Amino acid sequence: MSNERIRQVLPGPVNWEQVKAYQNEGWRVAAIEWEREGAGTEARAGVEATPYGLRIAHDCTKLEEDPNEREVLVSMMELMIKDGPYSFVAEELNRRGYATRSGTRWSAVSVFEMLPRLIEAGPKIFSSPEWHERRQRSRAQGSNVHA
Repeated sequence: MSNERIRQVLPGPVNWEQVKAYQNEGWRVAAIEWEREGAGTEARAGVEATPYGLRIAHDCTKLEEDPNEREVLVSMMELMIKDGPYSFVAEELNRRGYATRSGTRWSAVSVFEMLPRLIEAGPKIFSSPEWHERRQRSRAQGSNVHA
């Protein structure tokens, strides 16, 4: 028998009466995720950020692909291969409605900061069926994508 899980985003402080109500229904707390505003990019000692394009799985034991962020990575890679400057890549990502993980608009700097992650994710992207389909579509449209 597998466990049933739900994820609940809290709009404010923990409502302990609600926690007790869930416990009375047989639920137990499986994980707690913390966030705060203004923390910047400084990581706490021994705590690493989840790589862009991945998320913590529901069982909290591994990382899994985040489909939305993966699409941004693939689009970013595709745009960079077309030799677009970082500013063009950022403008195009924003035009397509993609936001950064923090919900802000892409900038040339934020695209540049993604380079290490693109290098890391590149082999998996380039070997995916999705990438091969995109290449074929681009070639059919007369694009100069060569990867």
